[in-house]
Amino acid sequence: MLKREKYLNQLIESKDLNLIKVITGVRRSGKSTLLLQYKDYLISQNVRRRKYFIYEF
Repeated sequence: MLKREKYLNQLIESKDLNLIKVITGVRRSGKSTLLLQYKDYLISQNVRRRKYFIYEF
C-alpha cells in the first residue's frame, strides 16, 4: 500500500475543524487507501469510533 503522506497530513491538520472532509479524484487514484490510512491514524490516536464517520459509495 502506497503511503499518501501529503494528503494524509492535510487531513490530520484539519482534523479538529468542524468541517466535512470530502475526498474526490479520478478512479484508482488512492481515495480509499487515503481514507483507510486516516482511519488507522484516528484509531492510533484513540479516537472513539462514534466520533468519525466514513461514507463510501
